Amino acid sequence: MTSNLSDFLVTKKWPAKYPDRLQLYSLPTPNGVKVSIMLEEIGMAYEPHLVNFSSNDQLSPEFLSLNPNNKIPAIIDPNGPDNRPIALFESGAILIYLAEKSGQLLPQDATARYHTIQWLMFQMGGIGPMFGQVGFFNKFAGKEYEDKRPRDRYVDEAKRLLNVLNKQLENSLWIMGDTYTIADIATFPWVRNLIGFYEAGDLVGIKDFPNVTRSFNAFLNRPAVIKGLTIPKNE
Repeated sequence: MTSNLSDFLVTKKWPAKYPDRLQLYSLPTPNGVKVSIMLEEIGMAYEPHLVNFSSNDQLSPEFLSLNPNNKIPAIIDPNGPDNRPIALFESGAILIYLAEKSGQLLPQDATARYHTIQWLMFQMGGIGPMFGQVGFFNKFAGKEYEDKRPRDRYVDEAKRLLNVLNKQLENSLWIMGDTYTIADIATFPWVRNLIGFYEAGDLVGIKDFPNVTRSFNAFLNRPAVIKGLTIPKNE
């Protein structure tokens, strides 16, 4: 069955030059680059589209037709289940979908598969939201607050989460042992943002978590990560 991406309103604002490829609507943020890195890792052809927050692209009717939660990333795969196009939002759901479609970066063994998803949920429910709060209170509007108790609450929680991750990485390079998975792809862009863009490395004492920094540096050296971190181009 040949898909027709023109049936999707989002393509009116972001026309597909290559309608046979997966369409990625994103921005190079921690959540956004999860998917571009994943696509680079599995070698799937895709066409990236920049969703520019400075011009409120995420609030446009076209984008809201794809993701009513007005967040990136989102995708349309013209070759989805049963050879029909599928639209998806939420980075974790997209990672699972791409892993299952490609047969890569998510173990086939049932126990290992669920353990990987468990650590993916750890990132989605803990690391992402808490690190984001640290960023707000350390770099953005929250830094003007004289009362530092809100900031410190999230700093303490970020430290706790980093400690959990550090222990998990104590005897292995990757979260799932020797196997690189979607759990790593989900987690380390947020570590990068915490100590880089959010400028909170010293605040959370990142040097106290050597296993995290070791694995993080290995992550940054992967060719797919190097490329994926810059997609879509933020022009």
